[in-house]
Amino acid sequence: MTQIPRPDHSQRPLTMSCERLVQALPEAVYAAWTTGFDLWFAQPGALSLTPEAGRAYFFYNRNEWGRHPHYGRFLRLDENKLIEMTWMTGDGTDRGTQGAETILRIDLTPQDGGTHIRLTHSGFTSEEARKGHAENWPLALDILAETLEG
Repeated sequence: MTQIPRPDHSQRPLTMSCERLVQALPEAVYAAWTTGFDLWFAQPGALSLTPEAGRAYFFYNRNEWGRHPHYGRFLRLDENKLIEMTWMTGDGTDRGTQGAETILRIDLTPQDGGTHIRLTHSGFTSEEARKGHAENWPLALDILAETLEG
C-alpha cells in the first residue's frame, strides 16, 4: 500500500479526546463509521464515501444539526479496530475546523461484550475550534450508541 500523506500538525498541536462504551460489537461500530455513516451522522442522500485508504469523502451532516459540509480522506483503516481520516468542516464562518485539515482517529477495543471507542481529534488551529469539537463529539458518540443499541 502506498503511504498516504498526512497533514503537518507541527504548528497545530491542539487535540481533544473522548471515550464511550457502546453495547455493540466492534464490527458494527466500524461499519457505522464506514459503510453506515448516513445512519447516524451524515444526512441520508448527501454522502459520498468509499472506505479505502487514500479515498476522499464528502457529506453534509444531519439537517437538524445545521447544514455543514464535511470533507476529508481516509488515511488508515484497520478493519474493526481503527479508522483514521482527515476531517475538514465549516460553513463559511469561524466554526468547524476553520479550513484546517485535522485528523480524526477512532480506536475500537472489545470490552464487556461491547466496544470501547476512543476518539481523538487533532490539528486544531484555535482553542475555540478544539473546544467546539470537545463539546460536540461526546454528543455524536451518544447518537451513535443510541443508533447501534436501539
